[in-house]
Amino acid sequence: MPRLYVYAEGQTEQTFANNVLGPHLANFGVHVSTILVANARHKGKVNRGGATNYAPMRKDINNLLKQEKSGDVFFTTMIDFYAISREFPGLEAAEKIPHLPYRQVEILEAAFSANLGDRRFLPHIQLYEYEAYLFADPSQFRLYYEKHEPQIAALQAIVDQYGSPELIDGGSHTAPSKRILAQFPDYNKVVEGAGIAALIGLQTIRDRCPHFAAWLTRLEQLANSLTQPLA
Repeated sequence: MPRLYVYAEGQTEQTFANNVLGPHLANFGVHVSTILVANARHKGKVNRGGATNYAPMRKDINNLLKQEKSGDVFFTTMIDFYAISREFPGLEAAEKIPHLPYRQVEILEAAFSANLGDRRFLPHIQLYEYEAYLFADPSQFRLYYEKHEPQIAALQAIVDQYGSPELIDGGSHTAPSKRILAQFPDYNKVVEGAGIAALIGLQTIRDRCPHFAAWLTRLEQLANSLTQPLA
């Protein structure tokens, strides 16, 4: 049974990976474990959460790659393109094509994979951040926010404008999380962010989010990759 380590940017992604992604991938024979990404090291102590610093994150992942040498152990990430570390490999090339966001994250993921240099490492960068997945079905906000139909309608209008939740831009005031906060100032990312995604469900998210869908399909196929080369 393949084992998959998911390096999560924050507690919301970690909860999503544990409660939604993990049970789903278990149906495909993949066991999921989660780790918060390393953000800094101070006096031998690793501070975790937030992928704002590339060097400690890379070192932390590389250490586990060296520790877990088995061919049936795989590694992936759930980190945001929004506010990504300026040290991130491939960023200069990606920033030259801001009109092609899907191509941008493909460039970053390829550079990230090359920088780690291990075929078992399958990086995923979220367009533009985790909250985009909540726009796959804004009606699910009703469980947490009763009698907020105008606010829910405003979120639906945003995703209708962009087509895919993944294309809602990453501006400092217009990123998905900022748009949610504009409608729901009390939005709690850790509690509601994971809970609403669970209500929406993986199938709806993958139907609306092509980059997420490609990543999920690749993870579902990990058991087959033990007998076939990784794509």
